[in-house]
Amino acid sequence: MLPPRKPKKPKAETRWRSQAHLGFVRNHCCSVCHSDAGIEAAHVRLGSGAGMGQKPDDHRAVSLCRDCHRKQHEVGERTFWKQAGQDVEILIDAFCRTSPKASEIRRIRQEAA
Repeated sequence: MLPPRKPKKPKAETRWRSQAHLGFVRNHCCSVCHSDAGIEAAHVRLGSGAGMGQKPDDHRAVSLCRDCHRKQHEVGERTFWKQAGQDVEILIDAFCRTSPKASEIRRIRQEAA
C-alpha cells in the first residue's frame, strides 16, 4: 500500500489581475462594431506569451460585444484582428494608457521588459 500523497503547493499567481481595469474596459463600446450591448473584456493572447489554456494579464484586454468576442474565438485572434482592420496592440496600449490603473500597468510592463 502506498503512503499518502504529498499535498501540492498552490501555484503562485503570475499574471497581473485587476477587476478595476477590466471594468474600465467593459465601460466602452465594442472595439470592432461599436455596439454598446453585451460588452465583455476580451483577453488578447497574441503577443502575450501566454500559451493555450493560459489567460494573459488583464491589461491585455479590449472591449468586444458578445458577438465579436465569439467570432474572435471561432476564427482565431490573428484572423479576427486582420479582418477587423485594426492593430490590436495599439488598441491595448490605448486602454492601458487611459485606465484608472495606468501607473500600475506601466510599472508591471517595465518589470516584464
